[in-house]
Amino acid sequence: MKALYILEMSRKPPHIPTTSPSSLGLELVAPTSDIDCQSKSPLPGCHPPSRANLLELSIAEQRVSARFLIFDEFANVVAEHQLEFPQYFEHPGWHSHDPQEIQDVCEACVAEATKKLESQGYAADSTTVAWSRKTGKQLCRAIVWDDGRTKAEVTFYEQKLANEGIEVGPGEFKKGPEAIRDLTGIPISTYFSAIKLRWMLQHHHEVRDAHESDDLMFGTVDSWLVYNLTGGVNGGLHIIDVTNASRSLLMDLRTLQWSEPMLKFFGFKKSILPKIVSNSEVYGSIVQGKPCKPLAGVLISGIVGDQQGALVGNKCLRAGEAKNTYGTGAFLLFCTGDEVVLSKNGLISTVAYQPGPNAKPLYALEGSIAVAGSAIQWLRDGVGLIENAPQINDLASRVEDTGGVYFVTAFNGLLAPYWDASAGGILIGLTAYTTPGHIARATLEASAFQTRAILGAMAKDSGVELQHLKVDGGMTNGDLAMQLQADIGGFEVIRPEMRESTALGSALLAGSAIGLFGWDLNKPETLSRVNTKGSTSFHPKTTKEQRLLKWLGWQRAVERSKGWNSEYVDYGDDD
Repeated sequence: MKALYILEMSRKPPHIPTTSPSSLGLELVAPTSDIDCQSKSPLPGCHPPSRANLLELSIAEQRVSARFLIFDEFANVVAEHQLEFPQYFEHPGWHSHDPQEIQDVCEACVAEATKKLESQGYAADSTTVAWSRKTGKQLCRAIVWDDGRTKAEVTFYEQKLANEGIEVGPGEFKKGPEAIRDLTGIPISTYFSAIKLRWMLQHHHEVRDAHESDDLMFGTVDSWLVYNLTGGVNGGLHIIDVTNASRSLLMDLRTLQWSEPMLKFFGFKKSILPKIVSNSEVYGSIVQGKPCKPLAGVLISGIVGDQQGALVGNKCLRAGEAKNTYGTGAFLLFCTGDEVVLSKNGLISTVAYQPGPNAKPLYALEGSIAVAGSAIQWLRDGVGLIENAPQINDLASRVEDTGGVYFVTAFNGLLAPYWDASAGGILIGLTAYTTPGHIARATLEASAFQTRAILGAMAKDSGVELQHLKVDGGMTNGDLAMQLQADIGGFEVIRPEMRESTALGSALLAGSAIGLFGWDLNKPETLSRVNTKGSTSFHPKTTKEQRLLKWLGWQRAVERSKGWNSEYVDYGDDD
Protein backbone atom coordinates (compact mmCIF):
# COMPACT_ATOMS: atom_id res chain seq x y z
CA MET A 1 0.00 0.00 0.00
CA LYS A 2 1.65 3.23 -0.81
CA ALA A 3 -0.60 5.29 1.13
CA LEU A 4 -3.13 2.77 2.07
CA TYR A 5 -6.71 2.05 1.34
CA ILE A 6 -8.11 -0.87 3.28
CA LEU A 7 -11.21 -2.79 2.41
CA GLU A 8 -11.89 -4.97 5.39
CA MET A 9 -14.45 -7.73 5.55
CA SER A 10 -15.10 -8.35 9.20
CA ARG A 11 -17.75 -9.24 11.70
CA LYS A 12 -19.27 -6.26 13.37
CA PRO A 13 -22.16 -3.92 12.77
CA PRO A 14 -21.52 -0.26 13.46
CA HIS A 15 -23.80 -0.34 16.50
CA ILE A 16 -22.60 -3.63 18.04
CA PRO A 17 -19.36 -3.66 20.08
CA THR A 18 -18.18 -6.88 18.44
CA THR A 19 -15.27 -6.14 16.01
CA SER A 20 -13.72 -6.40 12.78
CA PRO A 21 -12.28 -9.63 11.71
CA SER A 22 -12.24 -10.89 7.94
CA SER A 23 -11.57 -12.73 11.01
CA LEU A 24 -14.32 -11.61 8.24
CA GLY A 25 -11.97 -9.19 6.80
CA LEU A 26 -11.33 -7.63 3.51
CA GLU A 27 -9.12 -4.60 3.37
CA LEU A 28 -7.80 -2.23 0.79
CA VAL A 29 -4.94 0.07 1.51
CA ALA A 30 -3.77 2.97 -0.62
CA PRO A 31 -2.17 6.45 -0.58
CA THR A 32 -3.84 9.54 -1.84
CA SER A 33 -2.76 12.90 -3.09
CA ASP A 34 -5.90 14.88 -2.43
CA ILE A 35 -8.23 13.36 0.14
CA ASP A 36 -10.99 15.82 0.96
CA CYS A 37 -9.81 16.86 4.42
CA GLN A 38 -10.28 20.59 4.04
CA SER A 39 -12.29 22.54 6.57
CA LYS A 40 -15.06 23.36 4.08
CA SER A 41 -16.17 19.76 3.48
CA PRO A 42 -14.38 17.40 5.81
CA LEU A 43 -15.01 13.69 5.92
CA PRO A 44 -16.47 12.42 9.22
CA GLY A 45 -13.83 12.77 11.91
CA CYS A 46 -11.33 14.30 9.51
CA HIS A 47 -8.29 16.22 10.69
CA PRO A 48 -5.08 17.35 8.95
CA PRO A 49 -2.76 14.43 8.14
CA SER A 50 0.60 14.23 9.87
CA ARG A 51 2.38 14.15 6.54
CA ALA A 52 0.78 16.08 3.71
CA ASN A 53 -0.69 13.96 0.92
CA LEU A 54 0.60 10.70 2.42
CA LEU A 55 -2.32 8.80 3.86
CA GLU A 56 -3.29 5.19 4.17
CA LEU A 57 -6.84 4.34 3.27
CA SER A 58 -8.63 1.25 4.48
CA ILE A 59 -11.97 -0.24 3.56
CA ALA A 60 -13.00 -2.76 6.21
CA GLU A 61 -15.61 -5.19 4.99
CA GLN A 62 -17.10 -6.74 8.10
CA ARG A 63 -19.64 -9.48 8.61
CA VAL A 64 -22.55 -7.06 8.63
CA SER A 65 -21.03 -3.86 7.30
CA ALA A 66 -18.30 -2.36 5.17
CA ARG A 67 -16.15 0.43 6.54
CA PHE A 68 -13.68 2.75 4.88
CA LEU A 69 -10.80 4.07 7.01
CA ILE A 70 -7.96 6.46 6.25
CA PHE A 71 -4.75 6.09 8.28
CA ASP A 72 -1.66 8.26 8.58
CA GLU A 73 1.83 6.84 9.13
CA PHE A 74 1.33 6.68 12.92
CA ALA A 75 -1.88 4.64 12.56
CA ASN A 76 -4.12 7.55 13.48
CA VAL A 77 -7.56 7.24 11.87
CA VAL A 78 -8.01 10.40 9.79
CA ALA A 79 -11.47 9.59 8.43
CA GLU A 80 -13.95 6.74 8.09
CA HIS A 81 -17.30 5.85 6.55
CA GLN A 82 -19.43 2.77 7.22
CA LEU A 83 -22.52 1.13 5.71
CA GLU A 84 -24.36 -2.11 6.46
CA PHE A 85 -25.28 -4.85 3.98
CA PRO A 86 -28.04 -7.48 4.33
CA GLN A 87 -27.67 -10.72 6.29
CA TYR A 88 -29.61 -13.84 5.30
CA PHE A 89 -30.57 -16.50 7.85
CA GLU A 90 -32.71 -18.82 5.71
CA HIS A 91 -32.90 -21.61 8.29
CA PRO A 92 -31.61 -22.21 11.83
CA GLY A 93 -27.81 -22.43 11.68
CA TRP A 94 -27.56 -20.91 8.18
CA HIS A 95 -25.84 -17.59 7.45
CA SER A 96 -25.44 -16.22 3.93
CA HIS A 97 -24.39 -13.06 2.10
CA ASP A 98 -25.08 -11.79 -1.39
CA PRO A 99 -21.61 -11.12 -2.92
CA GLN A 100 -22.99 -8.43 -5.23
CA GLU A 101 -24.51 -6.56 -2.30
CA ILE A 102 -21.16 -6.66 -0.50
CA GLN A 103 -19.43 -5.25 -3.57
CA ASP A 104 -22.03 -2.48 -3.97
CA VAL A 105 -21.74 -1.39 -0.33
CA CYS A 106 -17.95 -1.33 -0.51
CA GLU A 107 -18.08 0.85 -3.60
CA ALA A 108 -20.51 3.22 -1.89
CA CYS A 109 -18.18 3.58 1.11
CA VAL A 110 -15.26 4.44 -1.15
CA ALA A 111 -17.28 6.91 -3.20
CA GLU A 112 -18.30 8.72 -0.03
CA ALA A 113 -14.86 8.97 1.49
CA THR A 114 -12.20 9.63 -1.10
CA LYS A 115 -11.35 10.77 -4.63
CA LYS A 116 -7.79 9.78 -5.49
CA LEU A 117 -5.68 6.87 -4.23
CA GLU A 118 -2.37 5.35 -5.20
CA SER A 119 -2.28 1.91 -3.61
CA GLN A 120 -4.59 -0.50 -1.98
CA GLY A 121 -4.63 -3.49 0.34
CA TYR A 122 -7.26 -6.04 1.37
CA ALA A 123 -8.07 -7.93 4.52
CA ALA A 124 -10.71 -10.61 4.14
CA ASP A 125 -12.51 -13.41 5.92
CA SER A 126 -13.22 -16.96 4.95
CA THR A 127 -16.70 -16.47 3.49
CA THR A 128 -16.98 -18.89 0.55
CA VAL A 129 -18.00 -17.59 -2.90
CA ALA A 130 -18.70 -19.43 -6.18
CA TRP A 131 -19.15 -17.69 -9.54
CA SER A 132 -19.17 -18.33 -13.28
CA ARG A 133 -16.06 -17.94 -15.40
CA LYS A 134 -18.16 -17.16 -18.48
CA THR A 135 -20.50 -14.58 -17.00
CA GLY A 136 -18.61 -13.34 -13.94
CA LYS A 137 -21.84 -13.65 -11.95
CA GLN A 138 -22.32 -15.38 -8.61
CA LEU A 139 -23.95 -18.80 -8.79
CA CYS A 140 -25.47 -18.74 -5.30
CA ARG A 141 -25.27 -16.78 -2.09
CA ALA A 142 -21.94 -16.78 -0.28
CA ILE A 143 -21.76 -18.97 2.83
CA VAL A 144 -20.37 -17.15 5.87
CA TRP A 145 -17.65 -18.65 8.08
CA ASP A 146 -20.00 -19.26 11.05
CA ASP A 147 -22.73 -20.97 8.99
CA GLY A 148 -23.58 -24.40 10.42
CA ARG A 149 -25.52 -25.98 7.53
CA THR A 150 -22.61 -28.24 6.51
CA LYS A 151 -22.70 -30.60 9.51
CA ALA A 152 -23.80 -33.52 7.31
CA GLU A 153 -20.83 -32.92 4.99
CA VAL A 154 -18.49 -32.83 7.97
CA THR A 155 -19.81 -36.20 9.17
CA PHE A 156 -19.51 -37.72 5.69
CA TYR A 157 -15.89 -36.66 5.16
CA GLU A 158 -14.87 -37.61 8.68
CA GLN A 159 -16.17 -41.10 7.96
CA LYS A 160 -14.46 -41.15 4.57
CA LEU A 161 -11.21 -40.11 6.22
CA ALA A 162 -11.53 -42.88 8.79
CA ASN A 163 -12.50 -45.58 6.30
CA GLU A 164 -10.59 -44.68 3.13
CA GLY A 165 -8.06 -42.04 4.11
CA ILE A 166 -6.10 -39.64 1.92
CA GLU A 167 -3.97 -40.89 -0.95
CA VAL A 168 -0.61 -39.29 -0.13
CA GLY A 169 1.23 -41.37 -2.73
CA PRO A 170 0.45 -43.96 -5.43
CA GLY A 171 -1.50 -46.60 -3.55
CA GLU A 172 -0.45 -45.12 -0.18
CA PHE A 173 -3.24 -43.91 2.09
CA LYS A 174 -3.23 -42.19 5.48
CA LYS A 175 -6.31 -42.42 7.67
CA GLY A 176 -7.67 -40.46 10.59
CA PRO A 177 -7.86 -36.76 11.46
CA GLU A 178 -4.09 -36.37 11.74
CA ALA A 179 -3.73 -37.14 8.03
CA ILE A 180 -5.47 -33.89 7.13
CA ARG A 181 -3.91 -31.88 9.96
CA ASP A 182 -0.42 -32.93 8.84
CA LEU A 183 -1.07 -31.58 5.35
CA THR A 184 -3.24 -28.52 5.96
CA GLY A 185 -2.86 -27.74 9.68
CA ILE A 186 -6.64 -27.75 10.19
CA PRO A 187 -9.37 -30.35 10.85
CA ILE A 188 -12.52 -31.12 8.90
CA SER A 189 -15.02 -28.56 10.21
CA THR A 190 -18.01 -26.47 9.17
CA TYR A 191 -15.64 -23.51 9.51
CA PHE A 192 -13.53 -24.13 6.39
CA SER A 193 -14.11 -23.44 2.70
CA ALA A 194 -13.83 -26.91 1.13
CA ILE A 195 -16.72 -28.20 3.21
CA LYS A 196 -18.88 -25.21 2.26
CA LEU A 197 -18.05 -25.67 -1.42
CA ARG A 198 -19.02 -29.36 -1.19
CA TRP A 199 -22.40 -28.25 0.18
CA MET A 200 -22.81 -25.83 -2.73
CA LEU A 201 -22.06 -28.61 -5.22
CA GLN A 202 -24.56 -30.89 -3.53
CA HIS A 203 -27.41 -28.39 -3.21
CA HIS A 204 -27.03 -25.98 -6.16
CA HIS A 205 -27.18 -27.50 -9.63
CA GLU A 206 -25.75 -24.25 -11.09
CA VAL A 207 -22.57 -24.74 -9.07
CA ARG A 208 -22.46 -28.44 -9.88
CA ASP A 209 -22.92 -27.86 -13.62
CA ALA A 210 -20.26 -25.12 -13.63
CA HIS A 211 -17.80 -27.45 -11.90
CA GLU A 212 -18.39 -30.22 -14.40
CA SER A 213 -17.97 -27.85 -17.37
CA ASP A 214 -14.86 -26.06 -15.97
CA ASP A 215 -16.90 -22.86 -15.66
CA LEU A 216 -16.70 -22.63 -11.86
CA MET A 217 -14.51 -20.08 -10.06
CA PHE A 218 -14.07 -20.47 -6.31
CA GLY A 219 -12.62 -18.19 -3.67
CA THR A 220 -13.21 -16.17 -0.54
CA VAL A 221 -14.64 -12.65 -0.50
CA ASP A 222 -11.24 -11.11 -1.18
CA SER A 223 -10.96 -13.26 -4.33
CA TRP A 224 -14.39 -12.08 -5.47
CA LEU A 225 -13.72 -8.39 -4.86
CA VAL A 226 -10.24 -8.40 -6.42
CA TYR A 227 -11.63 -10.26 -9.44
CA ASN A 228 -14.28 -7.58 -9.98
CA LEU A 229 -12.04 -4.62 -9.21
CA THR A 230 -9.43 -5.77 -11.73
CA GLY A 231 -11.80 -6.37 -14.64
CA GLY A 232 -14.09 -9.30 -13.91
CA VAL A 233 -14.76 -11.34 -17.05
CA ASN A 234 -12.43 -8.98 -18.91
CA GLY A 235 -9.20 -10.28 -17.45
CA GLY A 236 -9.93 -9.92 -13.75
CA LEU A 237 -7.41 -11.52 -11.40
CA HIS A 238 -8.41 -14.82 -9.80
CA ILE A 239 -6.15 -14.92 -6.74
CA ILE A 240 -6.19 -15.78 -3.05
CA ASP A 241 -3.57 -14.95 -0.44
CA VAL A 242 -1.78 -17.62 1.59
CA THR A 243 -3.66 -16.84 4.82
CA ASN A 244 -7.10 -17.31 3.30
CA ALA A 245 -5.90 -20.30 1.26
CA SER A 246 -4.69 -21.91 4.48
CA ARG A 247 -8.34 -21.90 5.65
CA SER A 248 -9.60 -23.88 2.67
CA LEU A 249 -8.57 -27.45 3.66
CA LEU A 250 -6.97 -27.56 0.20
CA MET A 251 -3.53 -25.94 0.64
CA ASP A 252 -0.34 -27.71 1.71
CA LEU A 253 0.78 -25.68 4.71
CA ARG A 254 4.49 -26.17 4.00
CA THR A 255 4.67 -25.72 0.23
CA LEU A 256 1.94 -23.02 0.11
CA GLN A 257 0.54 -24.73 -2.98
CA TRP A 258 -2.75 -26.49 -3.65
CA SER A 259 -2.58 -30.08 -2.42
CA GLU A 260 -3.37 -32.74 -5.02
CA PRO A 261 -4.27 -35.32 -2.32
CA MET A 262 -6.79 -32.93 -0.77
CA LEU A 263 -8.33 -32.01 -4.14
CA LYS A 264 -8.75 -35.69 -4.90
CA PHE A 265 -10.19 -36.40 -1.44
CA PHE A 266 -12.89 -33.75 -1.82
CA GLY A 267 -13.43 -34.31 -5.55
CA PHE A 268 -12.56 -30.81 -6.79
CA LYS A 269 -11.09 -29.89 -10.16
CA LYS A 270 -7.96 -27.77 -9.98
CA SER A 271 -9.38 -25.43 -12.64
CA ILE A 272 -11.75 -23.85 -10.10
CA LEU A 273 -8.95 -22.64 -7.83
CA PRO A 274 -7.41 -19.15 -7.66
CA LYS A 275 -3.66 -18.56 -7.79
CA ILE A 276 -2.08 -18.45 -4.32
CA VAL A 277 -0.14 -15.21 -3.67
CA SER A 278 1.75 -13.65 -0.77
CA ASN A 279 0.26 -11.03 1.56
CA SER A 280 2.48 -8.17 0.44
CA GLU A 281 3.13 -7.56 -3.26
CA VAL A 282 1.66 -5.55 -6.11
CA TYR A 283 -0.94 -7.83 -7.69
CA GLY A 284 -2.46 -5.40 -10.16
CA SER A 285 -4.53 -2.23 -10.32
CA ILE A 286 -8.19 -1.31 -10.26
CA VAL A 287 -9.62 -0.86 -13.74
CA GLN A 288 -11.58 2.06 -15.12
CA GLY A 289 -15.33 1.62 -15.14
CA LYS A 290 -18.20 1.05 -12.75
CA PRO A 291 -16.54 -0.87 -9.91
CA CYS A 292 -15.20 1.64 -7.40
CA LYS A 293 -14.77 4.52 -9.85
CA PRO A 294 -12.88 6.68 -7.33
CA LEU A 295 -10.21 3.95 -7.14
CA ALA A 296 -9.44 3.58 -10.85
CA GLY A 297 -5.70 3.05 -11.28
CA VAL A 298 -5.07 2.30 -7.61
CA LEU A 299 -2.62 -0.53 -7.01
CA ILE A 300 -3.74 -3.53 -4.98
CA SER A 301 -0.68 -4.46 -2.94
CA GLY A 302 -1.86 -6.27 0.17
CA ILE A 303 -4.37 -9.03 0.87
CA VAL A 304 -4.70 -10.81 4.20
CA GLY A 305 -7.20 -12.76 6.27
CA ASP A 306 -8.81 -10.65 8.94
CA GLN A 307 -7.28 -12.39 11.94
CA GLN A 308 -3.81 -12.59 10.45
CA GLY A 309 -4.23 -8.93 9.60
CA ALA A 310 -5.03 -8.23 13.24
CA LEU A 311 -1.91 -10.17 14.28
CA VAL A 312 0.19 -7.90 12.07
CA GLY A 313 -1.75 -4.83 13.19
CA ASN A 314 -0.96 -5.68 16.82
CA LYS A 315 2.69 -6.06 15.75
CA CYS A 316 2.87 -9.66 16.99
CA LEU A 317 5.64 -10.38 14.50
CA ARG A 318 7.95 -12.60 16.52
CA ALA A 319 7.60 -16.13 17.87
CA GLY A 320 5.86 -16.17 21.25
CA GLU A 321 3.65 -13.10 20.70
CA ALA A 322 -0.15 -13.45 20.68
CA LYS A 323 -3.33 -11.44 20.17
CA ASN A 324 -7.06 -11.95 20.60
CA THR A 325 -9.67 -10.15 18.51
CA TYR A 326 -13.02 -9.96 20.28
CA GLY A 327 -15.67 -9.46 17.65
CA THR A 328 -18.78 -11.36 16.72
CA GLY A 329 -16.55 -14.29 17.54
CA ALA A 330 -13.14 -14.19 19.18
CA PHE A 331 -9.92 -15.20 17.45
CA LEU A 332 -6.59 -15.92 19.08
CA LEU A 333 -3.35 -16.18 17.13
CA PHE A 334 0.03 -17.12 18.58
CA CYS A 335 3.04 -16.51 16.32
CA THR A 336 5.41 -19.51 16.04
CA GLY A 337 7.91 -17.84 13.68
CA ASP A 338 8.99 -19.71 10.55
CA GLU A 339 8.21 -23.08 12.15
CA VAL A 340 5.01 -25.03 11.55
CA VAL A 341 3.81 -26.25 14.96
CA LEU A 342 1.14 -28.94 14.63
CA SER A 343 -1.21 -28.82 17.58
CA LYS A 344 -1.95 -31.82 19.74
CA ASN A 345 -4.45 -29.84 21.81
CA GLY A 346 -7.32 -28.84 19.55
CA LEU A 347 -5.80 -25.81 17.81
CA ILE A 348 -5.22 -25.20 14.14
CA SER A 349 -1.92 -24.38 12.47
CA THR A 350 -2.05 -21.59 9.93
CA VAL A 351 0.03 -19.14 7.94
CA ALA A 352 0.45 -15.94 9.98
CA TYR A 353 1.60 -13.93 6.97
CA GLN A 354 4.07 -14.00 4.08
CA PRO A 355 5.69 -10.55 3.71
CA GLY A 356 6.51 -10.93 0.00
CA PRO A 357 6.45 -13.39 -2.91
CA ASN A 358 10.03 -14.51 -2.23
CA ALA A 359 9.92 -14.21 1.56
CA LYS A 360 9.64 -17.05 4.05
CA PRO A 361 6.17 -17.34 5.57
CA LEU A 362 5.59 -16.98 9.29
CA TYR A 363 3.22 -19.40 10.96
CA ALA A 364 0.83 -19.30 13.89
CA LEU A 365 -1.32 -21.43 16.14
CA GLU A 366 -4.93 -20.31 16.15
CA GLY A 367 -7.97 -20.93 18.27
CA SER A 368 -11.37 -19.53 17.34
CA ILE A 369 -14.45 -18.88 19.48
CA ALA A 370 -17.61 -18.92 17.39
CA VAL A 371 -19.68 -16.66 19.66
CA ALA A 372 -18.34 -13.68 21.60
CA GLY A 373 -19.87 -10.29 20.79
CA SER A 374 -22.78 -11.97 19.02
CA ALA A 375 -23.89 -13.27 22.44
CA ILE A 376 -24.31 -9.63 23.48
CA GLN A 377 -26.32 -9.03 20.33
CA TRP A 378 -28.49 -12.03 21.26
CA LEU A 379 -29.13 -10.56 24.72
CA ARG A 380 -30.34 -7.42 22.97
CA ASP A 381 -32.20 -8.71 19.92
CA GLY A 382 -33.05 -12.25 20.97
CA VAL A 383 -34.26 -11.96 24.55
CA GLY A 384 -34.46 -8.20 25.12
CA LEU A 385 -32.32 -8.24 28.25
CA ILE A 386 -30.58 -5.03 27.16
CA GLU A 387 -31.64 -2.19 24.87
CA ASN A 388 -28.21 -1.50 23.40
CA ALA A 389 -24.89 -3.32 23.43
CA PRO A 390 -22.93 -0.95 25.74
CA GLN A 391 -25.64 -1.42 28.37
CA ILE A 392 -24.27 -4.88 29.16
CA ASN A 393 -21.36 -3.31 31.03
CA ASP A 394 -23.65 -1.34 33.35
CA LEU A 395 -25.86 -4.36 33.93
CA ALA A 396 -22.96 -6.72 34.64
CA SER A 397 -21.38 -4.19 37.01
CA ARG A 398 -24.39 -4.30 39.35
CA VAL A 399 -23.30 -7.70 40.71
CA GLU A 400 -19.95 -8.82 42.13
CA ASP A 401 -20.00 -12.21 40.41
CA THR A 402 -22.30 -14.42 38.33
CA GLY A 403 -23.94 -16.08 41.33
CA GLY A 404 -22.82 -19.46 40.02
CA VAL A 405 -24.26 -18.93 36.53
CA TYR A 406 -22.30 -20.10 33.48
CA PHE A 407 -23.24 -19.35 29.87
CA VAL A 408 -21.79 -21.72 27.26
CA THR A 409 -22.44 -19.74 24.07
CA ALA A 410 -22.49 -22.74 21.71
CA PHE A 411 -25.13 -21.35 19.34
CA ASN A 412 -23.61 -23.31 16.44
CA GLY A 413 -21.40 -25.74 18.32
CA LEU A 414 -17.99 -25.15 19.89
CA LEU A 415 -14.76 -24.44 18.04
CA ALA A 416 -11.25 -24.62 19.55
CA PRO A 417 -10.14 -26.39 21.59
CA TYR A 418 -13.32 -28.48 21.90
CA TRP A 419 -14.36 -28.92 18.24
CA ASP A 420 -17.87 -30.17 18.94
CA ALA A 421 -20.28 -29.16 16.18
CA SER A 422 -23.16 -30.76 18.11
CA ALA A 423 -22.67 -28.76 21.33
CA GLY A 424 -25.65 -26.65 22.36
CA GLY A 425 -25.79 -23.28 24.06
CA ILE A 426 -26.70 -23.49 27.75
CA LEU A 427 -27.30 -21.16 30.68
CA ILE A 428 -26.66 -23.27 33.76
CA GLY A 429 -26.57 -22.64 37.49
CA LEU A 430 -29.75 -20.56 37.54
CA THR A 431 -31.58 -20.11 40.84
CA ALA A 432 -34.52 -18.07 42.08
CA TYR A 433 -32.00 -15.36 42.99
CA THR A 434 -30.48 -15.07 39.51
CA THR A 435 -30.83 -11.55 38.10
CA PRO A 436 -30.25 -10.03 34.65
CA GLY A 437 -26.94 -8.74 36.01
CA HIS A 438 -25.75 -12.29 36.70
CA ILE A 439 -26.64 -13.36 33.16
CA ALA A 440 -24.97 -10.29 31.66
CA ARG A 441 -21.79 -10.96 33.63
CA ALA A 442 -21.84 -14.65 32.66
CA THR A 443 -22.09 -13.57 29.01
CA LEU A 444 -18.91 -11.50 29.31
CA GLU A 445 -17.17 -14.31 31.20
CA ALA A 446 -18.01 -16.85 28.47
CA SER A 447 -15.49 -15.32 26.05
CA ALA A 448 -12.89 -15.06 28.82
CA PHE A 449 -13.24 -18.74 29.75
CA GLN A 450 -12.94 -19.88 26.15
CA THR A 451 -9.92 -17.62 25.70
CA ARG A 452 -8.27 -19.22 28.73
CA ALA A 453 -8.97 -22.69 27.29
CA ILE A 454 -7.32 -21.79 23.99
CA LEU A 455 -4.30 -20.11 25.59
CA GLY A 456 -3.82 -23.19 27.76
CA ALA A 457 -3.69 -25.32 24.62
CA MET A 458 -1.24 -22.88 23.02
CA ALA A 459 1.04 -23.12 26.05
CA LYS A 460 1.07 -26.92 25.82
CA ASP A 461 1.82 -26.93 22.09
CA SER A 462 4.46 -24.20 22.15
CA GLY A 463 6.01 -24.73 25.57
CA VAL A 464 5.52 -21.00 26.28
CA GLU A 465 3.26 -19.66 29.04
CA LEU A 466 1.98 -16.25 27.94
CA GLN A 467 2.63 -13.34 30.28
CA HIS A 468 0.45 -10.87 28.39
CA LEU A 469 -2.16 -10.87 25.66
CA LYS A 470 -2.69 -8.08 23.13
CA VAL A 471 -6.35 -7.44 22.37
CA ASP A 472 -8.51 -5.59 19.86
CA GLY A 473 -12.06 -5.61 18.59
CA GLY A 474 -15.34 -4.07 19.65
CA MET A 475 -15.75 -5.95 22.93
CA THR A 476 -12.46 -4.52 24.19
CA ASN A 477 -14.11 -1.10 24.47
CA GLY A 478 -15.57 -2.29 27.77
CA ASP A 479 -13.15 -2.16 30.71
CA LEU A 480 -15.15 -4.75 32.65
CA ALA A 481 -14.85 -7.37 29.91
CA MET A 482 -11.08 -6.91 29.77
CA GLN A 483 -10.73 -6.99 33.57
CA LEU A 484 -12.74 -10.23 33.65
CA GLN A 485 -10.39 -11.63 31.00
CA ALA A 486 -7.37 -10.81 33.16
CA ASP A 487 -9.06 -12.20 36.29
CA ILE A 488 -10.10 -15.48 34.65
CA GLY A 489 -6.92 -15.95 32.61
CA GLY A 490 -4.39 -14.87 35.22
CA PHE A 491 -2.33 -12.79 32.77
CA GLU A 492 -1.90 -9.16 31.75
CA VAL A 493 -4.24 -7.87 29.03
CA ILE A 494 -2.86 -5.04 26.86
CA ARG A 495 -5.33 -2.91 24.89
CA PRO A 496 -3.98 -0.36 22.36
CA GLU A 497 -5.65 3.00 21.93
CA MET A 498 -6.31 2.46 18.21
CA ARG A 499 -7.99 -0.94 17.93
CA GLU A 500 -8.75 -1.21 14.20
CA SER A 501 -6.00 -3.83 14.06
CA THR A 502 -7.27 -5.81 11.07
CA ALA A 503 -7.41 -2.72 8.89
CA LEU A 504 -4.04 -1.56 10.20
CA GLY A 505 -2.42 -4.94 9.54
CA SER A 506 -3.53 -5.01 5.92
CA ALA A 507 -2.34 -1.44 5.58
CA LEU A 508 1.08 -2.38 6.94
CA LEU A 509 1.33 -5.28 4.49
CA ALA A 510 0.25 -3.15 1.52
CA GLY A 511 2.54 -0.32 2.55
CA SER A 512 5.47 -2.68 3.01
CA ALA A 513 5.04 -3.92 -0.57
CA ILE A 514 5.73 -0.45 -1.97
CA GLY A 515 7.96 0.98 0.74
CA LEU A 516 5.40 3.44 2.07
CA PHE A 517 6.54 5.38 5.20
CA GLY A 518 9.63 3.16 5.29
CA TRP A 519 7.58 0.22 6.55
CA ASP A 520 9.15 -3.21 6.03
CA LEU A 521 7.53 -6.31 7.55
CA ASN A 522 10.87 -8.10 7.24
CA LYS A 523 12.26 -5.50 9.66
CA PRO A 524 9.79 -5.04 12.56
CA GLU A 525 11.87 -2.18 13.93
CA THR A 526 10.62 -0.02 11.02
CA LEU A 527 7.16 -0.10 12.62
CA SER A 528 8.28 1.33 15.95
CA ARG A 529 6.23 4.53 15.51
CA VAL A 530 3.02 2.75 14.54
CA ASN A 531 0.20 2.69 17.11
CA THR A 532 2.43 3.15 20.14
CA LYS A 533 0.48 5.68 22.22
CA GLY A 534 -2.26 5.32 24.80
CA SER A 535 -2.33 1.58 25.55
CA THR A 536 -4.13 0.32 28.68
CA SER A 537 -3.13 -2.71 30.78
CA PHE A 538 -5.41 -4.88 32.91
CA HIS A 539 -3.82 -7.03 35.63
CA PRO A 540 -5.43 -9.99 37.47
CA LYS A 541 -7.21 -9.14 40.73
CA THR A 542 -8.00 -12.77 41.58
CA THR A 543 -5.97 -15.42 43.37
CA LYS A 544 -4.84 -18.64 41.74
CA GLU A 545 -7.31 -20.57 43.93
CA GLN A 546 -10.22 -18.35 42.90
CA ARG A 547 -9.36 -18.77 39.23
CA LEU A 548 -9.16 -22.56 39.57
CA LEU A 549 -12.55 -22.81 41.28
CA LYS A 550 -14.23 -20.77 38.55
CA TRP A 551 -12.43 -22.75 35.88
CA LEU A 552 -13.64 -26.10 37.22
CA GLY A 553 -17.21 -24.79 37.10
CA TRP A 554 -16.77 -23.74 33.48
CA GLN A 555 -15.43 -27.16 32.51
CA ARG A 556 -18.47 -28.85 34.06
CA ALA A 557 -20.77 -26.54 32.09
CA VAL A 558 -18.98 -27.30 28.82
CA GLU A 559 -19.35 -31.04 29.39
CA ARG A 560 -23.12 -30.56 29.79
CA SER A 561 -23.18 -28.63 26.51
CA LYS A 562 -21.38 -31.24 24.41
CA GLY A 563 -23.44 -33.42 22.09
CA TRP A 564 -26.71 -31.63 22.84
CA ASN A 565 -27.62 -31.17 19.16
CA SER A 566 -26.47 -34.56 17.95
CA GLU A 567 -29.38 -34.97 15.51
CA TYR A 568 -28.87 -32.83 12.39
CA VAL A 569 -31.83 -31.51 10.37
CA ASP A 570 -31.24 -31.17 6.60
CA TYR A 571 -33.35 -28.32 5.21
CA GLY A 572 -32.49 -29.22 1.63
CA ASP A 573 -31.68 -26.76 -1.13
CA ASP A 574 -32.10 -23.01 -0.64
CA ASP A 575 -32.89 -22.20 -4.24
